[in-house]
Amino acid sequence: MVTGANFLVEDGDFKFLVDCGLIQGTSIADTLNREPFPYDPSSVNTLLVTHAHIDHIGRIPKLVKDGFSGKIISTPETKDIAGLLLDDALSILEDEARHEGVLPIYDKEDVAKAMSLWQTSSYEEKRDIGGGFVAIYRDSGHILGSAIIELYKNGKKFVFTGDLGNSPSLLLRDTEEITDADYMIMESVYGDRNHESKEERRAKLKAVIEETTQTNATLIIPAFSLERTQNILYEMNEFFENDGMKNIPVFVDSPLATKITRVYEKYTNSLKESVREQISKGDNVFDFPKLKFTVLSGDGANIESTANPKIILAGSGMSNGGRIINHEREHLGDPNAIILMVGYQSVGTLGRQIQDGAKEVNIYGKKIKVRARVKSIEGYSSHKDSDNLLLFAEKAGESGKLKKIFVVMGEPKSSLFLVQKIKDNLDIDAVYPEYGQSFEFEM
Repeated sequence: MVTGANFLVEDGDFKFLVDCGLIQGTSIADTLNREPFPYDPSSVNTLLVTHAHIDHIGRIPKLVKDGFSGKIISTPETKDIAGLLLDDALSILEDEARHEGVLPIYDKEDVAKAMSLWQTSSYEEKRDIGGGFVAIYRDSGHILGSAIIELYKNGKKFVFTGDLGNSPSLLLRDTEEITDADYMIMESVYGDRNHESKEERRAKLKAVIEETTQTNATLIIPAFSLERTQNILYEMNEFFENDGMKNIPVFVDSPLATKITRVYEKYTNSLKESVREQISKGDNVFDFPKLKFTVLSGDGANIESTANPKIILAGSGMSNGGRIINHEREHLGDPNAIILMVGYQSVGTLGRQIQDGAKEVNIYGKKIKVRARVKSIEGYSSHKDSDNLLLFAEKAGESGKLKKIFVVMGEPKSSLFLVQKIKDNLDIDAVYPEYGQSFEFEM
């Protein structure tokens, strides 16, 4: 699966997990998320977290509710963001549970307990996680605080890549190279396709904003609150303040995106050097004229009453919840509106339906004709594309030690394509594990 990251490592009596995320985007996601874990959570000693996306952290409170009481370890940035995202996810889960007439899979006490178990480890710090394992977090360049986890024991090195960043990023440092792993568990979301160039994606975004101004339109951008919103704001800051583009009203209609943007401002030392230099010279890269962060639910009326042209960014990025649904319900039927997809749209989501050209969609039980202009920009993905995943694997295998790569977290066609690409080009054994499959290693 693309979502629901959850890997268990057992070495004798010592057990640890890497990530514990929500399964998303399928018709049976809620059923799968409610199922008991295929292991006893109370027997797990440690949980290592690669980053704060909900498909990597979203079931942690359920893990705690079901008996886990060990250490949770991530970077400091990830911990701060995770606290915000878990609170937000809880409110969504509670709403869905009320609609279905069932109890949510966890409650606020479970979230609070999870955060009380949470410890932090900085990049490059050697951390004894128990059982004779030492973990080192490396910068993956995917989102703020995201990490590749290196695990050492008995001279062997295992690597969990988490999600790998689409370097060079607008805001973040480049993905650190891995050079001498014995085994690697590697993501593959874009294993079978490449993104536009950085120049092309920027030109496309600029062109869409110029079209919005010239046609006096409303531009709706479903954007993940974490990373995507901050990247888009950074680009707009450059357009409006440095490229001479005419300022138009821009609304970030997301309390969560507002809070996460403040976390980015807190951890400016974790941003790339060029961005730190901009900030040190007085340029708030997440602010510009006519930008407004809306927090209160009543602010939506002010957005709708603002004359065109205007831009609205709201979550969720796949249109499967959040305030973006209200804006899409209002504007999808408007030929003078533009819907811009700037990220991966999981199979089964409303965003995927719109992106795939659906002529009619169902929102809150109401059928809506899609008359808005629908556009997509793939280059703003925060994941490496196919060619760069291969380059990352090639570097990891240069020492000749790398025995096997487990290709995970992608749709089957993406993962299988990357498996074959690694075998054909790098002569390294690669495999796409089945859900629930186990493997044994000699230590």
